[in-house]
Amino acid sequence: MSSVATWPSQAENWLDNKGKPAWIIAMVLGFIFFWPVGLALLFYMIWSKRMFSCSSKRTRYSEKAVGFKTSGNTAFDAYKAETLRRLQDEQEAFEAFLDRLRAAKDKSEFDQFMDERAKAAKAAKKAAKAEDSDPADA
Repeated sequence: MSSVATWPSQAENWLDNKGKPAWIIAMVLGFIFFWPVGLALLFYMIWSKRMFSCSSKRTRYSEKAVGFKTSGNTAFDAYKAETLRRLQDEQEAFEAFLDRLRAAKDKSEFDQFMDERAKAAKAAKKAAKAEDSDPADA
């Protein structure tokens, strides 16, 4: 009888692991096959705030990494926590580096565009001056 009582929580955990698209698919299938099931899933998603939460895999991973289960070995747990913290710091530093790299690339492309535009404007002025001076000489 305990397996009967736990199947809803097992289904909920399975859908949570798959993410919001799995919940939406389950709701749509519920509406297609038996509309009260779809309606119940819709109400449950709204009530549990699953409908409007922005939980990505990255967020779920970060939450798991912060609140990991203890192994019982304090030395290993300290090593694991330090390693996870170091990896998170390295990831943040790498993302900051990528942002700076993108900004530098954007700036160089913009500077190149402005140089080409200035050269084109200068060439157009020279061409206009040349046209103006030629008819006056004739």
